[in-house]
Amino acid sequence: MKEGIHPNYKEASVVCACGETFTTRSIVPKIHVDICSMCHPFFTGRQKIVDAEGRVEKFKKKYAKKNK
Repeated sequence: MKEGIHPNYKEASVVCACGETFTTRSIVPKIHVDICSMCHPFFTGRQKIVDAEGRVEKFKKKYAKKNK
């Protein structure tokens, strides 16, 4: 390996929006993420819908099957 071209990896603290924290190695000392493996639906098996301004209800209302 060439000398002097590789970054210095130090321990970094990762903070998720859900409150979970863990450590990893990075060139940045602190990392903020919106979603992690503790709150991601793929890993937890729970679906979490983030509704911004009623968009979910608007979609359901628009595409709901009409009973005739």
